[in-house]
Amino acid sequence: MDGQGQTVESSEAKALEGLLAFWAQSGVDATYADAPVNRLVQTQRPRPVPPAPVVAPVRTVTATPDGPDVANAIAEATALAAAAQNLDELAQAIAAFDGCPLKFQGATQMVFARGDPAAPVMVIGEGPGGDEDRLGEPFVGRAGQLLDKMLAAAGLEGRVFITNTVFWRPPGNRTPTPSEQAICKPFLDRAVFLIKPKLLLLAGGAAAKAVLGIDEGILKLHGRWFEWSNAEKTLLLPALPTLHPSFLLRQPGVKKKAWSDFLTFVERLDRPERAP
Repeated sequence: MDGQGQTVESSEAKALEGLLAFWAQSGVDATYADAPVNRLVQTQRPRPVPPAPVVAPVRTVTATPDGPDVANAIAEATALAAAAQNLDELAQAIAAFDGCPLKFQGATQMVFARGDPAAPVMVIGEGPGGDEDRLGEPFVGRAGQLLDKMLAAAGLEGRVFITNTVFWRPPGNRTPTPSEQAICKPFLDRAVFLIKPKLLLLAGGAAAKAVLGIDEGILKLHGRWFEWSNAEKTLLLPALPTLHPSFLLRQPGVKKKAWSDFLTFVERLDRPERAP
């Protein structure tokens, strides 16, 4: 072999040695196969075998979101709620109710309420989250801890009864749908009627929309007074929407707006009764 051939052969060997050294430094310590494969001559690739379809078990419920049975579910909830003569009976009726689809979408238990049933204030949130589903009480996670701090700072500690618009955790902690809230609303309205608080504090846009039937964003609704009434128009209460504590955790800059709402709320709550 001439000198030029030896130079080419030597450079190829050095390139190969360099490539092997690079692979070794990168952690490559094994070959893909025992023998080299010329993939350029492979004209046919094996077709992948599709996995067998997974069939989820089907569970029948009385109602589905936006389904044709929602009206029947609302009627059933209304009848059960009207029959409850106290909060214990109402909680039992909610736990036995199968008309809300949320009950069968991963929730482990019904989450009804916490606080003083004789309190002058009723706080209504959106729905239970993971911590609430685990412990069986509303507002016990990070958002609930912030809510408790704000209530204490405003002088409302021990003066509230807390519940939600739905009583089972929505999957993934998503916002409850209007249909889910409508199905649970007879129970919520009955709870308000049994407690008869002086004022309602609505935490978050979903709660404000469901309770008041107003389709506006919470940044427009918060801090404004509205009136809530039950279906029979036998009870009329002032209601104030405010920002949800979970929103405050995500957007700390708006805490000032929520605190202003709390001050407005407490001022009306503690306002002396006018003489007849």
